[in-house]
Amino acid sequence: QVQLVESGGGLVQAGGSLRLSCAASGSIFIISDMGWYRQAPGKQRELVARITSARSTNYGDSVKGRFTISRDNAKNTAYLQMNSLKPEDTADYYCNTRGVDRGLRSYDVWGQGTQVTVSP
Repeated sequence: QVQLVESGGGLVQAGGSLRLSCAASGSIFIISDMGWYRQAPGKQRELVARITSARSTNYGDSVKGRFTISRDNAKNTAYLQMNSLKPEDTADYYCNTRGVDRGLRSYDVWGQGTQVTVSP
Protein backbone atom coordinates (compact mmCIF):
# COMPACT_ATOMS: atom_id res chain seq x y z
CA GLN A 1 0.00 0.00 0.00
CA VAL A 2 1.22 3.49 -0.85
CA GLN A 3 0.45 6.52 1.28
CA LEU A 4 0.88 10.25 0.72
CA VAL A 5 1.49 12.90 3.35
CA GLU A 6 0.97 16.51 2.30
CA SER A 7 2.14 19.58 4.15
CA GLY A 8 2.71 23.28 3.67
CA GLY A 9 -0.74 24.74 3.15
CA GLY A 10 -1.98 27.77 5.01
CA LEU A 11 -3.08 31.38 4.81
CA VAL A 12 -1.08 33.92 2.84
CA GLN A 13 -1.68 37.39 1.44
CA ALA A 14 -1.93 37.99 -2.28
CA GLY A 15 1.49 38.24 -3.82
CA GLY A 16 2.98 35.93 -1.24
CA SER A 17 4.46 32.45 -1.53
CA LEU A 18 3.90 28.99 -0.14
CA ARG A 19 5.64 25.69 -0.63
CA LEU A 20 3.72 22.44 -0.55
CA SER A 21 5.35 19.06 0.04
CA CYS A 22 4.06 15.60 -0.75
CA ALA A 23 5.90 12.57 0.59
CA ALA A 24 5.10 9.08 -0.65
CA SER A 25 5.77 6.02 1.46
CA GLY A 26 4.88 2.35 1.67
CA SER A 27 5.22 -0.46 -0.80
CA ILE A 28 6.79 1.56 -3.59
CA PHE A 29 8.68 -0.02 -6.45
CA ILE A 30 8.39 2.71 -9.04
CA ILE A 31 6.93 6.20 -8.88
CA SER A 32 6.01 7.14 -12.43
CA ASP A 33 4.80 10.60 -11.73
CA MET A 34 3.61 12.89 -8.98
CA GLY A 35 1.31 15.83 -9.24
CA TRP A 36 -0.80 18.44 -7.59
CA TYR A 37 -4.44 19.17 -8.28
CA ARG A 38 -6.74 21.68 -6.65
CA GLN A 39 -10.42 22.08 -6.05
CA ALA A 40 -12.11 25.31 -5.10
CA PRO A 41 -15.62 25.38 -3.62
CA GLY A 42 -18.21 24.74 -6.30
CA LYS A 43 -15.60 23.97 -8.94
CA GLN A 44 -14.16 20.83 -10.49
CA ARG A 45 -10.78 19.49 -9.52
CA GLU A 46 -8.13 20.80 -11.90
CA LEU A 47 -4.52 20.07 -12.68
CA VAL A 48 -1.98 22.36 -11.08
CA ALA A 49 1.26 20.60 -12.03
CA ARG A 50 2.71 17.15 -12.67
CA ILE A 51 6.25 15.84 -12.82
CA THR A 52 7.53 12.52 -14.14
CA SER A 53 10.41 10.43 -12.85
CA ALA A 54 12.52 12.03 -15.58
CA ARG A 55 11.47 15.43 -14.25
CA SER A 56 9.38 16.32 -17.26
CA THR A 57 6.71 18.77 -16.12
CA ASN A 58 3.39 20.16 -17.19
CA TYR A 59 1.31 22.91 -15.64
CA GLY A 60 -2.21 24.19 -15.64
CA ASP A 61 -2.54 27.36 -17.70
CA SER A 62 -3.55 29.48 -14.71
CA VAL A 63 -0.34 28.78 -12.79
CA LYS A 64 2.30 28.81 -15.54
CA GLY A 65 5.13 31.15 -14.70
CA ARG A 66 4.12 31.37 -11.03
CA PHE A 67 4.27 27.82 -9.71
CA THR A 68 7.15 25.35 -9.96
CA ILE A 69 6.96 21.63 -9.28
CA SER A 70 10.07 19.69 -8.34
CA ARG A 71 10.90 16.26 -7.10
CA ASP A 72 13.41 14.49 -4.91
CA ASN A 73 13.44 10.90 -6.13
CA ALA A 74 15.60 9.72 -3.23
CA LYS A 75 12.97 10.95 -0.77
CA ASN A 76 9.93 10.05 -2.90
CA THR A 77 8.82 13.62 -2.37
CA ALA A 78 7.38 16.27 -4.65
CA TYR A 79 7.32 19.97 -3.95
CA LEU A 80 5.16 22.75 -5.29
CA GLN A 81 6.61 26.23 -4.97
CA MET A 82 3.82 28.75 -5.36
CA ASN A 83 4.79 32.37 -5.95
CA SER A 84 2.78 35.49 -6.75
CA LEU A 85 -0.28 33.91 -5.21
CA LYS A 86 -3.68 35.29 -6.09
CA PRO A 87 -7.02 35.01 -4.28
CA GLU A 88 -8.22 32.76 -7.09
CA ASP A 89 -5.55 30.23 -6.10
CA THR A 90 -7.55 29.57 -2.94
CA ALA A 91 -8.50 25.90 -2.93
CA ASP A 92 -7.85 22.52 -1.41
CA TYR A 93 -4.67 21.13 -2.97
CA TYR A 94 -4.37 17.39 -3.46
CA CYS A 95 -1.27 15.37 -4.21
CA ASN A 96 -1.47 12.39 -6.54
CA THR A 97 1.04 9.72 -7.43
CA ARG A 98 1.02 6.82 -9.88
CA GLY A 99 3.41 3.95 -10.27
CA VAL A 100 4.02 0.29 -9.50
CA ASP A 101 4.21 -1.24 -6.03
CA ARG A 102 6.48 -4.03 -4.83
CA GLY A 103 3.82 -6.56 -5.74
CA LEU A 104 4.14 -5.23 -9.31
CA ARG A 105 0.64 -3.79 -9.16
CA SER A 106 -0.16 -0.37 -10.54
CA TYR A 107 -1.30 2.24 -8.05
CA ASP A 108 -2.95 5.63 -8.32
CA VAL A 109 -3.08 7.28 -4.91
CA TRP A 110 -4.45 10.59 -3.65
CA GLY A 111 -3.53 12.50 -0.55
CA GLN A 112 -6.10 13.92 1.85
CA GLY A 113 -5.52 17.48 0.72
CA THR A 114 -4.12 20.64 2.22
CA GLN A 115 -5.90 23.96 2.25
CA VAL A 116 -4.43 27.06 0.67
CA THR A 117 -6.13 30.39 1.33
CA VAL A 118 -4.96 33.60 -0.34
CA SER A 119 -6.37 36.80 1.09
CA PRO A 120 -6.75 39.94 -1.06
